[in-house]
Amino acid sequence: MIEFTMPALGSDMDEGTLDQWLVSPGDTVERGQVVAVVETTKAAVEVECWHEGTVGELLVPVGQTVEVGTPLATLLEPGERPGQTPAAKPATVPEPPAVVEPARGEIMPAPTAGPAATSHRRWVSPAARRLAHTLGVDVDAVTGSGPQGAVTIRDVEHVAAEAKKPLRGRTPADRAVEMRRSIAAAMSRSKREIPHYYLADEVVMDSAMAWLGERNAARPITERALPAVLLLKAVGMAAQRFSEFNGFWRDDRFVAADAVHVGVAISLRGGGLVAPAIHEVGAKNLDELMADLTDLVARARAGSLRSSEMSDPTITVTNLGDQGSATVFGVIYPPQVALVGFGKPAQRVCAVDGGIRIATTVQATLAADHRASDGHRGALFLSAINDLLQQPELLEK
Repeated sequence: MIEFTMPALGSDMDEGTLDQWLVSPGDTVERGQVVAVVETTKAAVEVECWHEGTVGELLVPVGQTVEVGTPLATLLEPGERPGQTPAAKPATVPEPPAVVEPARGEIMPAPTAGPAATSHRRWVSPAARRLAHTLGVDVDAVTGSGPQGAVTIRDVEHVAAEAKKPLRGRTPADRAVEMRRSIAAAMSRSKREIPHYYLADEVVMDSAMAWLGERNAARPITERALPAVLLLKAVGMAAQRFSEFNGFWRDDRFVAADAVHVGVAISLRGGGLVAPAIHEVGAKNLDELMADLTDLVARARAGSLRSSEMSDPTITVTNLGDQGSATVFGVIYPPQVALVGFGKPAQRVCAVDGGIRIATTVQATLAADHRASDGHRGALFLSAINDLLQQPELLEK
């Protein structure tokens, strides 16, 4: 039997609220299958299960808030029969105790009333009940869509939407305050625990922008790539070579990651930010990265992310773009050990190829954990990113 637990969906998450179960006892699940939706202060996150098996028992009802690491459900491993464990039996229907009939000596179930043998307590999550009260929805009239008819937040919202009432009990201002508190807690922990050091390098972007312009000119608008994907790919490829910046500090030691999953800092329309991962950045071509980036930004701002995207980043990139400032020095997301920042592109007078001219440059910065690396290696890492951006054709592969 395997326990499926509440995952850590980012360094600023200590707990989450189970918003929806997408499986029921007896269902077969595969690796990577989305089995639940968990609400955090930043988004409703689709939680994936990374074990194969059969759902035995759902241990946490919809609407309950639990800490990271709390068992949410049990899974029966392949080959393990549901009948071998009580977890496969309906959790809310106790099996009648056995009694002995004196006249015949036969073992029989104790007599019960007909309806009690099949009925169960109707679950209404506390969050759904509070929301229903706020929105003036009669929770007893709401049809539950959760396991065993449980009423979820989404059910209440659906009824409220039908009645043309507000969808959420919490105002955008409430959510913004909660998010700022979560971010503050995570960043305070980062600065308290991680001995940061910072480096910066100026990257001349003329070659990369000229190459990207020619590449995009031969493609329809829908297939063109943004400069951001060049930066992501350069970081991904450099992190493959300098593994001490791609991984985690756990149990007082550095653990290198097997692949480069770049967390992308995305600002949200209501304020705050998230940094979900694009997986296998170093192995993807620019078209794949552009598609992934577009999809990730859209889903992040819609509040619909997956648990692997929130828990898997091995290094983070923050890119301020054209509307940002010249330089950004980021704070590392624990347990990661590095963050790369890119400022706003700007025209500057530079010495290029032995001459002086005006060039478009970007300030690239590195925030790194001194427990896992030192300044010399950090400088080489930034230099590798710079070199790759001077040879953009290498990023296409």
